[in-house]
Amino acid sequence: MPGKWKSMLPARSYGIRLLVLAILFIVGFCMQYKVPVFRPKEEHPINWSQKLVEKSIELAHCERKLLLNTQNKRKMALNVLTPWLAPIIWDGTYDINILDNQHNSTRIGLFVFAVKKYIRFLLPFLESAERYFMVGHNVIYYVFTDKVNEVVKPKMADGRILQLHYVVSDQRWQDVSMRRMEILTVFTKEHMANEIDYLVCADVDMVFNDHVGVEILGDLVATIHPAYFLSEKGTFTYERRPISTAYIPHGHGDFYYMAALYGGKVDEIYKLSMACRKGIVEDKKKNIEAVWQEESHLNRYLVYNKPTKVLSPEYLWDTNLPNGELIKKKRFLAVHKNHKEVRN
Repeated sequence: MPGKWKSMLPARSYGIRLLVLAILFIVGFCMQYKVPVFRPKEEHPINWSQKLVEKSIELAHCERKLLLNTQNKRKMALNVLTPWLAPIIWDGTYDINILDNQHNSTRIGLFVFAVKKYIRFLLPFLESAERYFMVGHNVIYYVFTDKVNEVVKPKMADGRILQLHYVVSDQRWQDVSMRRMEILTVFTKEHMANEIDYLVCADVDMVFNDHVGVEILGDLVATIHPAYFLSEKGTFTYERRPISTAYIPHGHGDFYYMAALYGGKVDEIYKLSMACRKGIVEDKKKNIEAVWQEESHLNRYLVYNKPTKVLSPEYLWDTNLPNGELIKKKRFLAVHKNHKEVRN
């Protein structure tokens, strides 16, 4: 046995010498051509602040859903994405500094009607907009009123312009409501396209109560109605009569949107207002009126032309509504009033 191991030594040492030479050749080659022999593991520094933001968003949504755990309610509006992958904007789901930089030269319009007794809401609306709406950005306020001489101009920041336009007021508030689509169709086509990039349409009997910025801008943007954000779609107050052009069959639709706040690129608002106006005119020929006037036509359009961004009830709220504990920021609030008194 010892003789066997001894006879193998020369061959073994020759093999070792070959292995050493091979290693030396490889090391020399790598050094000459700067090829790493062992590629170090690439380290990506952890952005702890970003991780914290992500966790806070996750916890906020978990909290909302946990509050509803014992209730049989629809939770789709509490998500951050729609089924067609449009973002649902909640507090913390965006970085406003990045978005502000992206929109530093964006031209924004805010469209509002203030006719008859609703003129009383205009100054508080504008003052709150100066405090919270698109702060630091260029804004044109498009105010349509039958009382131009009664408008009080608020103190405005640089880059903010107030345009007053006279409009004849209709006798019925329902007609006033629907008149907005007619005005929008004309102005988005003939005037606004040369002045602004995005248009936001809002009700005047509201006040901005917290930040509303460029995070709401998108091609076509709609806001979930705060009274229906936890409701099953079968309970939505869509127009259900097939005779109306605003008709939405049962089983269709995703959210019920409120006409008090919507917006988008000027050409998209032109398409929306044109479709809604056409529907209103067609209904009038049949002597019918959609159940919620322009809002019914708006919802019809958005069922079949999905918004590219959806605003959560943070962006449209009434403090008289239940489930307020789910809404951490109440950015645009309804003004409490005597509806019968202001509409007469």
